[in-house]
Amino acid sequence: MAARIPVRRTVRGLLGRTLAAALLLVAGGGAQAQRDLDLAGLWQTETPGSTVRLARCGAGWCGTFAATAGTGVDAQNPDPSLRGRKLVGVSIMKADTPSGDGFEGSLYNPKDGKTYSGSLTPKGPNTVEVAGCVLSVICKRQTWQRVR
Repeated sequence: MAARIPVRRTVRGLLGRTLAAALLLVAGGGAQAQRDLDLAGLWQTETPGSTVRLARCGAGWCGTFAATAGTGVDAQNPDPSLRGRKLVGVSIMKADTPSGDGFEGSLYNPKDGKTYSGSLTPKGPNTVEVAGCVLSVICKRQTWQRVR
């Protein structure tokens, strides 16, 4: 005679394990879904009049100035020969390494002429968070909005 397995307990255990696996899949897939967003296009920074064009580079994104506020000159560049160049067209971001829910890399800040470790994190199809950090602890963040 075959052993009887209580059906209720078996079904309940199976449903519980299936639900747990589905929740883990959805929770883990959120970061990948954010990274998979198409961020190519023009983004308004928090500085009025400054926009950055994001384009694919490697496994992530790179950004160049499309428009700048103020004089639009790279006056604080550490290389004296570049201090007279126009900022439009200058690469300010290389976030080409996938990490967590976004990308890591470097950011150039023309206000002080320094390059920082940085990150680009999609927050939705029309919003990204950009952070530049010193020693990975002291960070300044900006939220950029898609222009087109």
